[in-house]
Amino acid sequence: MTQHIDDDIDWHAEIGAAARRLGGHVGSFLRETPLWRLPAAALGVEGAGEVWLKLEHLQTSGSFKARGMLNRLLAGEIPEAGVVVASGGNAGIATAAAARHLGVRCEVFLPGVSSEAKRQRLRALGAQVSVVGEVYADALAACLARQQATGALLTHAYDQVEVVAGAGTLGLEIERQAGAAPDAVLVSVGGGGLAGGLAAALAGRSRIVALEPEAAPTLFRAREAGQPVDVEVGGIAADSLGARRIGSLAWRIAQRHVLEALLLSDDAIRAAQQWLWREMKLAVEPAAALPLAALHSGAWRPAAGTATCLVICGANVDPATLG
Repeated sequence: MTQHIDDDIDWHAEIGAAARRLGGHVGSFLRETPLWRLPAAALGVEGAGEVWLKLEHLQTSGSFKARGMLNRLLAGEIPEAGVVVASGGNAGIATAAAARHLGVRCEVFLPGVSSEAKRQRLRALGAQVSVVGEVYADALAACLARQQATGALLTHAYDQVEVVAGAGTLGLEIERQAGAAPDAVLVSVGGGGLAGGLAAALAGRSRIVALEPEAAPTLFRAREAGQPVDVEVGGIAADSLGARRIGSLAWRIAQRHVLEALLLSDDAIRAAQQWLWREMKLAVEPAAALPLAALHSGAWRPAAGTATCLVICGANVDPATLG
């Protein structure tokens, strides 16, 4: 693994430390999620390549976020005021679950775009829930104000070193399970914490392909502008991929280690989500369907003799929407 892929952060050390912290909580809280290795044809994809499905939607709290949120909470002392987080839903659910696991208080700020299913899940986990504004940026502003007022530990949904490093442990797990790094990893991007973590963990060994909805193109627009910029967000996956701007850490990593940033239509995302349910009985949220949508739409074509890993990142979906 590259020792210094960033000017001032040793991601090798950070991800290694995260793996050691989290290792003590596998079984009691975290799960080692399955890795399915299938011929491309089994997923309705032309070509001779192998496709791996990393079923991280089966992770505790229903998404990959459990890794980063727990790592953040384990990395230092938690004040009496507990933890606060702003989230479209998944980071909040993961933080609330990790807080309950550790016996500390948790408050979650959600935007109006968040789903009722995610709000109900948060309340069931014992979190205090505040719905503020319409988009993630509104919830984040309220969260930051509360942290300043109370001194609670701020857990950022995607732009903290511990959060990105926790997500990076997923890359190490894929490589260990398969016995080798995949040739390419297709991963959804909102604020970029997962893509950044995977790119840091697999630097030099896997090609990271970042996928975004056309209605929420944070990394794509940053690349056009040469720097992170605010974008309007909406569409089918806005409750999970609704960050208005790519995270600063993800941006720094992506400039060196994320080679493609592809946009996908809501129709392609919905079709892939429905296909995963109909053909494989995998109940996933729209954000988790982008990797398969990239294959089915032809936006990404696996080369013969290669292994492409699709990260299925979240399952916090209302089953009634799956048909």
